[in-house]
Amino acid sequence: MPSRIESLSRFESIAVGSGLTSAAVDDDGKLFTWGRATRPFDETMPSGLGYALDSGTKWQLTPKWVEALSEDRVAGVTLGCGFTLAVTNAGAVFSFGHSDSGALGRSSFEAEVLPRRIEALAQTKRQFVAVAAGGYHALALTEEGKLYGWGRGCGHRHRMDDPTPRQLTALIGQRVKYMTVGDSQACAVTEKGELYTWGFGERGQLGHGDGEDKKTQKTPRRVEWLSGVKVAAVAMCHTHTLVADEEGVVWAFGLRSALGLGDSNVVPVEDVLKPARILTLRVRARTSPEVLPFR
Repeated sequence: MPSRIESLSRFESIAVGSGLTSAAVDDDGKLFTWGRATRPFDETMPSGLGYALDSGTKWQLTPKWVEALSEDRVAGVTLGCGFTLAVTNAGAVFSFGHSDSGALGRSSFEAEVLPRRIEALAQTKRQFVAVAAGGYHALALTEEGKLYGWGRGCGHRHRMDDPTPRQLTALIGQRVKYMTVGDSQACAVTEKGELYTWGFGERGQLGHGDGEDKKTQKTPRRVEWLSGVKVAAVAMCHTHTLVADEEGVVWAFGLRSALGLGDSNVVPVEDVLKPARILTLRVRARTSPEVLPFR
């Protein structure tokens, strides 16, 4: 049964991760985390709580303030598989936890217990307004709509595991207003409402609708099947994707049984490779893509 976390109140941002951790940011910009202190399959690796627990303690059962960020006002938080990213009101991005595949955005693959600013992003002299973490990759968006990626399958053609944040060249010239990630996938929505996807697409969850969708899409590629549709919001996970346009119409693609399409005669295939409309569903969508989830 749902139960209120009594120690939390007046919170503006929450997040959960696949590393058995959770986080919340209150309206004073303080970051709180709780959950498992180390990764379940490797107890030598931190899971992204942002502080050390006493030796032998595996769980932080109640929300605890990340004091290492006391000098910064946190605007939002996102959790990956055992690592955490936080963006501040000043536009700085911090990371901590494990660094498999370069998920922390540093030149090395060493884990970090305490939050540390991602210097490669600081050197761009840009202010970042949102971050998103997947299984082993991450994205950061600037206030000008420039998108940076790092980690495994981060959207760069030249390397699969890239620990250094770089601007996604496939989206240069586009102003990105919104982005989100799945476990091994990612997407971006431009100010024109165009949807770009990349990453792991074995079940059709990238929405490109052809044989290439069964393979890894290394760089962002526009979902041409949604041409003429102004995308307002996207939800993406490991096997499927949902898209809402500005009229509140919902489109779905990926593993068919998870899409809510109803009668199997409508789309008589297990994997839906191109966007299919959910005829029984209408949502209240934003009038235009917004910078989410934070500033």
